[in-house]
This record gives sequence, C-alpha cells and structure tokens, in this order.
Amino acid sequence: MTQTSTASSDASRRHASSVLVSSTIAFTVCFMVWMMFGVVGIPLRRSLHLNETEFGMLAALPVLTGSLVRVPLGIWTDRYGGRIVMTALMLATVPAIWLMSYATAYWHLLVIGLFVGLAGGAFSVGTPYVARWFPQDKRGFAMGVFGAGNSGAAVNKFVAPAIMVAFGWAMVAKVYAVVMLATAVLFWMFSKTDPAHRMPQKTRFLDQLAALKDPRVLRYCQYYSIVFGGYVGLSLWMVQYYVGEYGLDIRVAALLAACFSLPGGLLRAAGGWLSDRYGAHRVTWWVMGVSWMCLFLLSYPRTHFTVATVSGAKGFDVGLNVVWFTALMFVLGIAFAFGKASVFKYIGDQYPRNIGAISGIVGLAGGLGGFLLPILFGLLVDLTGIRSSAFMLLYGVVWVSLIWMYFTEVRTRDVLAATPPVCPAQPVRTVDSQPAETQPS
Repeated sequence: MTQTSTASSDASRRHASSVLVSSTIAFTVCFMVWMMFGVVGIPLRRSLHLNETEFGMLAALPVLTGSLVRVPLGIWTDRYGGRIVMTALMLATVPAIWLMSYATAYWHLLVIGLFVGLAGGAFSVGTPYVARWFPQDKRGFAMGVFGAGNSGAAVNKFVAPAIMVAFGWAMVAKVYAVVMLATAVLFWMFSKTDPAHRMPQKTRFLDQLAALKDPRVLRYCQYYSIVFGGYVGLSLWMVQYYVGEYGLDIRVAALLAACFSLPGGLLRAAGGWLSDRYGAHRVTWWVMGVSWMCLFLLSYPRTHFTVATVSGAKGFDVGLNVVWFTALMFVLGIAFAFGKASVFKYIGDQYPRNIGAISGIVGLAGGLGGFLLPILFGLLVDLTGIRSSAFMLLYGVVWVSLIWMYFTEVRTRDVLAATPPVCPAQPVRTVDSQPAETQPS
C-alpha cells in the first residue's frame, strides 16, 4: 500500500511538472503573438501614415479580444479541462496570424487583429489548469512560473525586429503562425488531464459575472488593471516611445524596451514565492508603492528652463536621459511582475473552487486596462504633445489603488509583519458554488 501510494505521488508530481512546463511555454508563445503589433505596427504606421491614436488602436485591438474571451474561457476550463481548451484556442489563432501577412489596408489589420487577439485568452485557461495540479502552499509559486509566460512580450521584441530587418514585417506573421501551430501540437503531447480537476457547473456567463458584486473581486480587478494592464499597455507602447522620444533605431528601441518586458514576465515566479511566504496583501502594497515612485519620476517631461541671473539668462535642461529612463522602467517591470503574481495568490487562496471564473473576471479587467491604455496614451500625446503623459495617466491610476488599498486592507493589517495572516477561503456565491472546504484535494 505504501509503495503504491509513493508511486502514485511520484507520478502526480511528474504530471504536475509536465503540465507546468508545457503550459508556460504555450503561454509564452501566445503572449508573444498577442504583443506582435507593438513592434510590427511601427513600420505599418509609417506606410499607412497613422497618427498616435490610430497606432494605439492598432496595437491595442488584439488585447480587447483576448480580454473579452477570458471569462468564458475560464468557465470552459473549469468544465472541460485546460488541455482541450488551450489546444483549441491556439489552433484557432493560426489562420488569422497567417492571413495578417496579406493585409494591405488599416481596416484589414484591425479585423485580423481581433482574431489574433484570441491568443491573449490563454492566461485564463492556464491559471486554473496549473493551479489545480499543486497544493495551496505551492500554488502561488506555480502560478508565478506559469505567469512568467508574460516574458513572451520580451521575446517578441527580440525576434520580430530581427525578422523585419531581414525579410520584412509580413514574414513575422508567417513565422509566428508556424510557431503557434507547432506549440499547439507539442502542448497536446506533453500536457496531462485529470478528470478530478473538472468542476462541472450549470453556470451561465451572467451568473459568473455576479462575482462582481463581491467588493474583494472589484478590488483585485483594480489592482490587476494596473500591474497587468499597465504591463501590457507599456509593452505595446515602449518601442514606439523610444523611437519617438529618443530617436533610436527600431532594433535598439526594442532591445531597451525588453528591459521592462523581460523582468515583468520572468520574475513573476519570484513574486509568487514572495506571496506564498509573506502574504498577497503585503506584496501588493509594496508593489503599488514602488510603482507610484517610479511613475512619478517617469511622468516628468523633458524641460528647458531659462533663469534670469545677475550675469544674464541661463538655460537648464531637466529630464531623464535614456539610461535613467530604462533603469526606472526595469524597476517598474519588476514591481509589476510581483504584483501580477500577488493578485492571483489572493484568488487562489480565497476562491479555490472558482479559480477559473474569478481569474477570468480579474483577467478581463486587466486585459481591458491593456486595451484602453495604448489608445489613451496615443490620444494624450495627440492632445498635449507630451509623450510622458502616458506615465502621468498611470501615476494617477496607481494613486487610486493606493488609497483604496489603504482604507480596505492596510489599516487593518501589518504590512511589515514577519509572517502573513491567514486568509480564509470564501468562494463567491454563484450558481452551484460550494464551500471551499469541500474541494477535493
């Protein structure tokens, strides 16, 4: 009996590792595709003579689709299992990615972008799929490792410019389509299925949206709209920002932009570990504080002062050079990485039976933030002529979250304590939901 139990435990750990690795690779590729317009859109902007707002719309439209499908995908994952849903999702994006290489007009790209954006829904599939393979004390780290697939945004910045310079932007779409197809096949081969992880519920889409009545879910949506929405929005915008603000070549701009995208993805696992060790609320509070300080400095536009002195007028230039700007973006990327993990640690702890649905709702909020921000960035630049207005907007949004978090969480908890408080699992009361204590181990 003991040997049988040990063998079963070893097999379960191997399956969990296989699921984690295959899901993380799949999510990385999906995120790379989801962010492709942030780089490919730059030569398209020149050839189609787009203004800043139009470029923001082109870059952001795939994010809209990826956000809207997150809730139904989370529900379907609870019901049918992550292996089937993830594979079907990746295969569904391949034709649209390939057809993008034949687009010749702005509206062609917008329509195709809606279908390419389906790739962004992979997060709401992988989160509940991975989480259910791991015990609660390791769930934050596991979801952090999976969430490191956000580094696909950085991979896109390394790969797409090289292909564009050698073969043109259309070849990027063809290469990405082949990579997505191959990844879907490999994912099916190496991922696993456990029928016990399925949560069959006769629940409608609108029933799951009832979770928005829970103030905690609304709060997590607000947090995630910053740490994930801000990450997506800036990942799409940064190459364009470097080219316009500092006059850099697209390859150099993409490399420097990756200094934000890469830690913002890879270090999510570290954020999960910190959330397991110190508690989600404590990590999130520090994330918001660091983000607030970085965004304050990034918001200040490059300025020339003329001062009347006793010896005549003297000029002074104030602003961030490219080195300091990149350093601050690197720190901001780390903060966002930790924050993305800590928000889903909240969800994994408090809604274990509704992970798919709740992560879909919170992911929807984050994705909508990632959709709206590039458009607002472009609109603010067109209206004000100040590129750092993008950071001014984010600075204001972080202020709202800090105030909200202080009055709802920080005043009642010690964010400097050595050990995290225990957060009782209290699932949202949706149709057919059950108490968290009845979840099978």
